[in-house]
Amino acid sequence: MKKTVPFIGILLIVCLIGILVRCTPGACLEETNSFLEASFYSNTTKEILVPDSLTISGSGQSDTLYNKAEGVKVASLPLNATTGKCTFVIRINGTDDTLQLIYSSYPHLISKECGYTFYHTLDTFFYSRNTIDYVYRTSNNITTLNEENIRIYY
Repeated sequence: MKKTVPFIGILLIVCLIGILVRCTPGACLEETNSFLEASFYSNTTKEILVPDSLTISGSGQSDTLYNKAEGVKVASLPLNATTGKCTFVIRINGTDDTLQLIYSSYPHLISKECGYTFYHTLDTFFYSRNTIDYVYRTSNNITTLNEENIRIYY
């Protein structure tokens, strides 16, 4: 009888530790934010052309996403899932343009550990033509895969 009591106690402790470990949330190692990815191209050569200076901010917002940044090949633009519309002021080499995006958003389960995020579907866009010659859509789906969505030719 004496040998079974410690064995049952140890078995209960091991089971309790196993249950506690299983209930501990795992680490999220995946990307959880979906951004519109915009690449910059030369209108004359149709090749990637990195702006000498790039400043991007949300229209009517004080937050600046890029501030006189150099060497930016791809700009990641966050979208607001609650509005369905965003406007950005893009300054390429000292000249301002605006880019207005209209999109729809839907929740997407990434994983049990990471939870949900919002994916977006780009419906349409409008832009001014000070430095920007035209904007070409490469993908409507804005996800966490960091794919190019639009090309900005200037």
